[in-house]
Order: sequence, then C-alpha cells, then structure tokens
Amino acid sequence: MQSTANYLWLISDLLGQGATANVYRGRHKKTGDLYAVKVFNNLSFLRPLDVQMREFEVLKKLNHKNIVKLFAVEEESNTRHKVLVMEYCPCGSLYTVLEESSNAYGLPEDEFLIVLQDVVAGMNHLREYGIVHRDIKPGNIMRVIGEDGRSVYKLTDFGAARELEDDEQFVSLYGTEEYLHPDMYERAVLRKDHQKKYGATVDLWSIGVTFFHAATGSLPFRPFEGPRRNKEVMYKIITEKPSGTVSGQQKFENGKIEWSTEMPVSCNLSKGLQSLLTPVLANILEADQEKCWGFDQFFAETSDILHRTVVFVFSLQQATLHHIYIHGYNTAALFQDLLSRRSSIPIHNQELLYEGRRLLLEPNRQAQTFPRTSRDNPIMLLSRESVATVGLIFEDRESPNSFQPFKHKSLFQSSIVTSDCYSLLRSGWSLSLVIGCSPTNRCFYQIFSNEHMESQRVYPVIATQSTVLCP
Repeated sequence: MQSTANYLWLISDLLGQGATANVYRGRHKKTGDLYAVKVFNNLSFLRPLDVQMREFEVLKKLNHKNIVKLFAVEEESNTRHKVLVMEYCPCGSLYTVLEESSNAYGLPEDEFLIVLQDVVAGMNHLREYGIVHRDIKPGNIMRVIGEDGRSVYKLTDFGAARELEDDEQFVSLYGTEEYLHPDMYERAVLRKDHQKKYGATVDLWSIGVTFFHAATGSLPFRPFEGPRRNKEVMYKIITEKPSGTVSGQQKFENGKIEWSTEMPVSCNLSKGLQSLLTPVLANILEADQEKCWGFDQFFAETSDILHRTVVFVFSLQQATLHHIYIHGYNTAALFQDLLSRRSSIPIHNQELLYEGRRLLLEPNRQAQTFPRTSRDNPIMLLSRESVATVGLIFEDRESPNSFQPFKHKSLFQSSIVTSDCYSLLRSGWSLSLVIGCSPTNRCFYQIFSNEHMESQRVYPVIATQSTVLCP
C-alpha cells in the first residue's frame, strides 16, 4: 500500500500504465471516496523540470465537464514523488467501450453523437486556453454515467500536453503511433530525421482517426498484417491518402491500397449522419498541414451537425428507416429535398403519412413545427409511382436460395421486411398479396392504394407463403 497525506491506494489496484506514470484506484483517507491517483516513476524525472511540471500546470487551468478534473497535487509518503489526484471514471475509456463485442462495427448512432459532442466540447475548452493535447486516442477518453443515465466522455492524460497558440509550432514527439499525424509518425516511428515542425492541428488528425474508430469499430488506415507489423506501408498509406478519402486498406500482402470516400457498409451510423460526418473526417485526415482544416472550421462544422434535429422517416419502398438531419429553422422544401436524396424518390412523388393520416407540408413550413418523430413512430414515406425495390432481401443461412418472389404489378409496390406487417401501417393503405417469403415467415408485401376503404384501420395480418389472411 502507498499513500500521501490525504489519500491511499493498493499497488494491485492498477487502472492504467504509461511510460512515465501508473494510475491507481485510490481512496480519500477520511471520506473513503474513490479517486484516480497518478504516480510518476523514475523515468519521468529524467525529463527537464519544465516538462515535468507541465501536466500539473495544464490541469490546474482546466475546468470543464468533458475533461477529467484534478483535485490535488500531493507527494507520496516514502519517495516524495509528485502524485496527481484526479476524478475517478469507473466505466473505463472509449477504448474499453469499443472492445465490447456489441460495438465491433462501431457505436450506435446515439452513443456516437455523445462522443462527438463531448470530445468537441473538451477540445474547444483546450483551445480556449491555447493547449494542444498531442495524444488523443480512445484510451485517453474516459467514460462516466451522468445523473440522467447517459454517457459522459472526458479527455484525460495531459502528460504530453502543452500551451501552443494556433500560429506556434513545436518539434518534440508524443503520441500513440496508430493515431499520430504522418509528419510525427515519420520521426517517432520510422526514426527518420527531418526539419519539419508541428502545429496544433496535429490533434485534428488524431481526432479524425479516433472518430473513425468510434464510428466503425476499426482504424481507418490498415496495412496488411496491421499497422504495427508493417510500419513502412502504414506510412505510405497515411502520406499518400488522396484528398476526400477517409480510409485506406491493404487487403493482401504487397497488394494495392484500396481507398474509400465513405464509411464501410458495416458502419452502424445512418446514411444521414454519415453524409455530414465524412466531409469533416476527410478534411482533418489531411497529411498536408496547409490543406488541413483549422480548429475554427472544425468547431464550426461539428457544431452544425450537433445543432441539427433528426426527423425519422420510414421508406416503404426501401424497408429503410432514414435519419434526416435538419436545422429547426430549415423549411419543408429543404426537408423533402434531403429526403429525395436519401430515398431516391423525387419530391413530386413523395406521399407522407403520420400516425395514420396524410401529412401535408407547406414548402415554407419550418422543421421545428413538424410532428415529433422517433424510431418507433416515424413519418411514413410512399412513392406515387412504382419504384425498384432497393431494400435488403432476407436471406436464410440454411437455405440461401429460399426466397422466391412472385411476379405481380401494382401502382404502389414496397418491400417491407417484417414479421407483423409493421404496426405503423394504419392509414388509408392496405396490405394485399405477399410477393415473397422465407421459410422463417419473414415476408415481402405489396402495398396498394385503398381509396374506397371506409375505415382507416388496418387489420392484423398473418402471413403465409402466398397469401395474407386477415381475421
């Protein structure tokens, strides 16, 4: 057991380990409250005194809900080494969250937006004080649960941080190699000397890699066998990345690099959010510091995303729930234009329904006056003309060729992958012929206009291989 004047901790209660310090779970001697105690090792004292003191000075200046709070600086009773007593985050880091099997393909959209909001807010606070972090990565973003039950993410580990104005530069090397800016990677990892200096925007590269990792569950730049086994190819990927791309992967040994301007298909984020996020990533994952966005533009663009509201629209033709990100002051005309881009249904063919009734939107109506939607209660979108089915076709792994669509035409045709006829279909539309089913009874239905239907109720439906039976 080790202690200071007011805190104590067990060596076995290790939370994290770095090159110059270990972090332990400790307690206040009088209250028993939990804290994170950062204890510096002998290697840390080989650094110049001003570098040793830098983390203390940086943390004393900062006070923000998205930055791990410093409570005290004390001395360990035996060694007299400096000890930082900080806020304890019991839920681990963003890296811990991404390691969970449920997040193998990235965070759910709601959780990702929290990460985006909290990291941007924390970085904005750092820039207000002219501080560059220099080691942004998922492992340095801690998670706690707020009073409302939602996650709160906080930046931590300011051992590499220093004060640096936007027009200043530095030459020292810090960071974790997968998240390092290419210029720093060349010196720190490949050990190649050059005369380049680095600005505050190197943090933006690390933020871009971190956001991509959080959104997809994987790193954006991946040589064959991984970045730590193939460092030369890793450097080639990050320095030769074409403008506008957000990822590059080498799938085979000595193979070509496959670039992409979009998130992978497996990404959990909606296309609506992806369309806003990918331009941000493309412009901060820019090796040329002259071409890379500055912090002002980064904060402006991310703030624009975070201040939008989401209108949920379920497209019957696609069996897809669209997330339309829009400002409250935007008009219905812009909303329907965005919806057209997402669904490929022209504005003049869009028919909107909400809670069983036709929804008419005047072109100048503001989005803030739209009906409140959710994933469970979206606006329903139908096309006034027959459109090609673009939804994902159900595939039974045991019998992959089991889906046999029937030939049938109608004015309105949709593919709804469902087991209960999607409860939201309670309007002046009725279900008719099942146009295809899998053996597990998940079916594709056709939707027909029902102009003569007196009641707007849609009866419960039991699906069979070729018919729909209504009690």
